[in-house]
Amino acid sequence: MLSKILIANRGEIALRVLRACKELGISTVAVHSSADADAMHVRLADESVCIGPPASRDSYLNIHQIVAACEITGSDAVHPGYGFLSENAKFAEILEAHGITFIGPTAEHIQVMGDKITAKKTAEELGIPVVPGSEGEVSDEREAVRIASEIGYPVIIKATAGGGGRGMKVANNESELAIALATARTEAGAAFGNESVYIEKYLGKPRHIEIQVMGDGMGNAIHLGERDCSLQRRHQKVWEEANSPALNEHQRQEIGMICANAMKKLKYRGAGTIEFLYENGGFYFIEMNTRLQVEHPVTEAITGIDLVNEQIRIASGGGLSVSQEDVRFNGHAIECRINAEDARTFTPSPGRITHYHPPGGLGVRVDSGVYQGYSIPPYYDSLIGKLIVHGRTRVECMMRLRRALGEFVIDGINTTIPLFMDLLDNQDIANGDYDIHWLEKYLDVK
Repeated sequence: MLSKILIANRGEIALRVLRACKELGISTVAVHSSADADAMHVRLADESVCIGPPASRDSYLNIHQIVAACEITGSDAVHPGYGFLSENAKFAEILEAHGITFIGPTAEHIQVMGDKITAKKTAEELGIPVVPGSEGEVSDEREAVRIASEIGYPVIIKATAGGGGRGMKVANNESELAIALATARTEAGAAFGNESVYIEKYLGKPRHIEIQVMGDGMGNAIHLGERDCSLQRRHQKVWEEANSPALNEHQRQEIGMICANAMKKLKYRGAGTIEFLYENGGFYFIEMNTRLQVEHPVTEAITGIDLVNEQIRIASGGGLSVSQEDVRFNGHAIECRINAEDARTFTPSPGRITHYHPPGGLGVRVDSGVYQGYSIPPYYDSLIGKLIVHGRTRVECMMRLRRALGEFVIDGINTTIPLFMDLLDNQDIANGDYDIHWLEKYLDVK
């Protein structure tokens, strides 16, 4: 087992990793920017190191400073959490070159899945169903017109190095294609420093379904079921649940085993999530995230398996603690992302939390690094924490969610709690009848 882990992240995920380390008897090092000196994970870690000023590029994205912190503290491993450097192949390579274990996949797998075109080709080779589209980068308008004609309109143009909805444009016909192509390239270049784009068939009313996988890097891999992440705003997930209201047991096991078998062939190491669009019974690969997901607690709730513990075990060379036959799905879980934002305008709301009281009780979990008197800094993502509830059925889960949201007190700043209370009163949500466009349409009407 690893002896000392440096947590290269902040907020709720840093605290989540710290707790797993504590349970395993592993010493922890918290790195932080000067803006996060009073953060909860910094207070609770065995050691802490300030790695720079508030700006992420000068602190949490500063590879040199993080490696130096590892060497100063004698850390033998780094857990990157999600975001920041979690899917940076160069970071993984540098750590390994310094004899420091990267708790995650190999740099090669991060690189392969980090490029959308390469990832799609790899997925297809591994037997994962993909969306019809271009085989690679689309170089000019004439080629784009030809491909779009073959797969049929509407089509979507995506940045090869994309994420978060940037560099994505929809074209409903040939006259819209040229403008969409040029706009997507410009956005991709500005956001990622790479103007490369590709084309896929645009699905009208799909759901966003993702499969959690775990591999030991030696050819053993399992799936831990699916999560439904269809409630999104500007391509950012807001509410996630497991199991999906749209799938039956046969579909769940079929797509799960396709993904697990693909990871066996790839000899994938650690936690990963394979994301799909799902429409009319068909699954279409979007991307693979080679890290822990924000919404991983809903999978933990229905399986009883600690995913961070599993990541650390695999990185230590201990392999998987469970086989596919050991995995059981129990009940239903929902996660709401509580952000420091106005619930109607989504304007960020940094500031000091004057009163804080998280909900509790059976089946209620809050992953958050905030506390009463803590000041939300304006420099980072607006996520305050995550409310996760678990019940024997979806109905029980939603009743418990309503109760927990009603108990949640966060004063001094605006939060998105009122949005979730509104959603619980909606019949479509109650019925599980929604797609990836549903929430934005709902907000437009409101």
